[in-house]
Amino acid sequence: MRARRLGLAIAAAIATLALLAGCGSAPSRTTPPAPPRPSPPSPAPPVPAPEFVPQPVFTAIPWAGLPGWNRDDAREAFAAFRSGCAALRTRAPWQAACAAALAETRTLTAPQAREFFERLFQPWQVTTTDASGAVVDSGTITGYFEPVLRGSRKREGRYTVPLYGVPDDLVTIDLGELYPALKGERVRGRLVGKRVVPYADRAGIARGEGPRGKEIVWVDSAVDAFFLHVQGSGRVQLPNGEVIRVAYADQNGHPYRAIGRVLVEKQELTVEQATAPGLAAWIAQHPERADEILNANPSFVFFREEAIADPKRGPRGALGVPLTAGRSVAIDPRNLPLGAPLFLATQWPDGSPLERLVMGQDTGGAIRGIVRADFFTGLGPEAGDRAGRMRAPGRLWLLWPRDAGVPMKP
Repeated sequence: MRARRLGLAIAAAIATLALLAGCGSAPSRTTPPAPPRPSPPSPAPPVPAPEFVPQPVFTAIPWAGLPGWNRDDAREAFAAFRSGCAALRTRAPWQAACAAALAETRTLTAPQAREFFERLFQPWQVTTTDASGAVVDSGTITGYFEPVLRGSRKREGRYTVPLYGVPDDLVTIDLGELYPALKGERVRGRLVGKRVVPYADRAGIARGEGPRGKEIVWVDSAVDAFFLHVQGSGRVQLPNGEVIRVAYADQNGHPYRAIGRVLVEKQELTVEQATAPGLAAWIAQHPERADEILNANPSFVFFREEAIADPKRGPRGALGVPLTAGRSVAIDPRNLPLGAPLFLATQWPDGSPLERLVMGQDTGGAIRGIVRADFFTGLGPEAGDRAGRMRAPGRLWLLWPRDAGVPMKP
């Protein structure tokens, strides 16, 4: 009997386990299965930090804070400023200063010229900050000049390198007219149907993709023509002795790239050797690579012909007035006002101090930055040698009219 009861208990236990096992595996008819757990949300993509754009900072200083101010012959600077007033005299904030300069009938002495600027202007040191917030009070000062080339009105003999006028199909779009935040920014190209596409680069123009029938003159050296593009303006002596001036009119819209930097990156030259004379010498030693190196700069300049009314006066800069050798500089008009007097402290190629009052009367495709200037050395080979070897750190001070308050970014 006991064995029978034990067998029945074991059988009941097995049945109960089977039932429980069945209940655990079979889905209920009245309770729906629990929904699957949602996957954790993917992390949001990182928001890129806004690009750091340096801004000019202007700090008022006393005149005694300008290094070499009392040694500078400000008469030359006064003449350059007065010349610039042909363009500035109707513009704020220059009206009062230009009216005083144009009304001056005396032949000023150097102290009188300094007194003119001290009376009407306040010097402000030009600085900026880098991405870490550190103050940057110096930048790069280079030089440029007006070269003289040999050329002909027609392609003949050694005259095979064209200097072009502005192409008829070149389109320039002023982005500032569409988006005020992009004031001063332009894009260039050509129309294909309803689309604007990039204009040919330097290599493409050399292959014949550029303007046809727009040749102003033909010159005898591709290297000289290249450096004319870099300088922006120059003179061309024709076989009959006539001399004409070709001045910057426009460019193809491609960014400027310094071929000196290209040769340094290729370890063909050191930084110290990458001057204009050093570049010309390297190309002369490697004529088979001339096209490769020159075409590494895709930017290409188009010119206009100008009469030379006074051979002693320089070409017109971006301000529209003739440049003054030793007193005009090219600046970045996005950061400094075009036409403004600036005090410059840097050095000549021989290391001696260059401290003088100059006028920001020009611009250039390679002149980008805040404490940045390109010093106009004048006309011809001697000026070219000096300009080609100029590259040194320098500081700038803006001379701003006293009645105009604190300087503002253009």
